[in-house]
Amino acid sequence: MGVHVKPIILLLSLLATWPVRAQARLNMTEGVTDISQKVYGLHMTILIICAVIGVLVFGVMFWAIIHHRKSKGARAAQFHESTRVEILWTLIPFVILIAMAVPATRTLVAMEDASQSDLTVQVTGSQWKWHYRYFDEGVEFYSLLATLPQQIEGRVAKGKNYLLEVDQPLVLPTDRKIRFLITSDDVIHSWWVPAFAVKKDAIPGFINEAWTRINESGLYRGQCAELCGKDHGFMPIVVDARSPEEFDGWLAQTRAKQAEAKAAEQALVAMEMTMDELMQQGEQVYQRHCAACHQANGEGIPGAFPALKGSELILNDKAGHIDVVLYGKAGTAMQSFDKQLALKELAAVITYERNAWGNDSGDLVQPGDIDQARQGQ
Repeated sequence: MGVHVKPIILLLSLLATWPVRAQARLNMTEGVTDISQKVYGLHMTILIICAVIGVLVFGVMFWAIIHHRKSKGARAAQFHESTRVEILWTLIPFVILIAMAVPATRTLVAMEDASQSDLTVQVTGSQWKWHYRYFDEGVEFYSLLATLPQQIEGRVAKGKNYLLEVDQPLVLPTDRKIRFLITSDDVIHSWWVPAFAVKKDAIPGFINEAWTRINESGLYRGQCAELCGKDHGFMPIVVDARSPEEFDGWLAQTRAKQAEAKAAEQALVAMEMTMDELMQQGEQVYQRHCAACHQANGEGIPGAFPALKGSELILNDKAGHIDVVLYGKAGTAMQSFDKQLALKELAAVITYERNAWGNDSGDLVQPGDIDQARQGQ
């Protein structure tokens, strides 16, 4: 008897815990904002309504099939139409839809109301990174994938947050209304953080609006939810939610650091670097920011990314080369590196491109040349 009882007990325990495990694996994230919890509540309400309707409809259908089958002598009823039935099966779905539409409309209206915000952050998607700018705060930065290349290439074990790590997370305060202005530099991206119930497309030339108010401190992760190119999977989002006091301290500290960095960069304008220094640093910058498209050998990818080796622009148009690296090229995947790289890095990578792979132009581009190009823009 005991031999047969144990499997039954095990089966019952599995069935008892199945809803909890299914909730953890399959259901929506409840989230840490009031809106995300409203969305979750709306989802559960409509899911239950749909489940009840399904059970009732299929229950009646199968009951009718079983109890009115031909083998029991049932004969098909002969009737044409019933006004009462027509009214009922029109009225009942109408009432159900209204009952579902009222809370759904309230939630959608609340999701779109970004007025009276305490903080505004501009979110700009680029291939393949995010740029954040805090309005009226003097703070902005790029947020890049921080997962090690060795993990992506399979040479070392993948970490816990594989492809969901960044070098600089977006830091936000809790208990404050935050408005997001979301746009793009190049193609359509989508800024998505499930824990906030925020998912908005970033479209070139347009600004979409969203908002959130975070209830709990912590790290929250998301991704680009629009297929935006070959490195689409390498555009994670990490939000570091802190208490208002901690956020204010971080903001003041970051503002001071960025102001110091700008002042230090301006001190480099008169700096003269040697060819060896420029080439050494330029190769490092190129491998980190340019090789993915133009390839390590400078030959590019035919039909997708132009070759830099033997390029007419690089060999014969120094000013045009600087302009393209600084401000990108409209209508192509070439993005602006003006705000992504420091003066020394810009000067070094341009010098490297003009003298690597047999280009041998002999041109040196100094930090002062970059500053002069910026002034002339």
